[in-house]
Amino acid sequence: MKKHISMMMAAMMAATVLAGCGASGGAAPTAAPTEAVTTAAETEAETTAAETEATTEAAQAAGEETEILVAAAASLKNAYEEELIPMFQGKYPGVTVKGTYDSSGKLQTQIEEGLEADVFMSAATKQMTALDEEGMIASDTITNLLENKIVLIVPTGSDSKLAKFEDIENAESIALGDPASVPAGQYAEEALTNLGIWDKIQDKVSFGTNVTEVLNQVAAASADAGIVYATDAASMADKVEVVAEAPEGSLAKKVIYPVAVVKNTAHEEQAKNFVEFLKTDEAMKVFEAYGFTKGE
Repeated sequence: MKKHISMMMAAMMAATVLAGCGASGGAAPTAAPTEAVTTAAETEAETTAAETEATTEAAQAAGEETEILVAAAASLKNAYEEELIPMFQGKYPGVTVKGTYDSSGKLQTQIEEGLEADVFMSAATKQMTALDEEGMIASDTITNLLENKIVLIVPTGSDSKLAKFEDIENAESIALGDPASVPAGQYAEEALTNLGIWDKIQDKVSFGTNVTEVLNQVAAASADAGIVYATDAASMADKVEVVAEAPEGSLAKKVIYPVAVVKNTAHEEQAKNFVEFLKTDEAMKVFEAYGFTKGE
């Protein structure tokens, strides 16, 4: 009897073990689909993230949502803002160009003090050379792009008796750019010094902080005469008249406008594209329409 009971208990224990194994075996197949779904979701998420990253990189490479800052001489403002910048942005729709305009000397100082400009275009080689020697310009991008002329102007309709450049000494009030920072003022000082006039007019001169200020003073008849670039005079042909250009030999060098990429730009590709655009025949035609001529 005891033997029979033992056999029955052994059978029951075996059945229990088999039932447990059966339950475990049944659970495994139900877990597999869950793991598969989770893996598929993770793979899809990783793929989407990779695609998004690739799209973002492609957009950045294409120049999308990029803004570059161009620091340019005040005499370039009209050509840049009215035509050249819109033309460039039409060719590179992902790039926005912002311009800051002032005397080349002031812009040089601002760049030295941390202005995050991407491109610099000055109205003289002096400022560009200084920044280049300080290691702040990408030397291989420097191009002597344009040439300008220095002219004597008077208000339109005035009864001025000035007939030649040297006659400036006969004006009662004179507007000039400050030679300390304004290239047009530096050229004026050089020309007038070589003509023996500079010292004679000092008590008649008011110095402007940039060439546009000088132009506006003459246009408003606040000054009887002034010395500006030919391009500036052309931009206000209805308000100022050109008396004469600086005589040959009064300036040691031509009035050259160099352009270059700023060395530490965060947008090197876009900055280089802008400089290359300025060198195209299309852009040069615009410059010529504003009175500039092609540089050396």
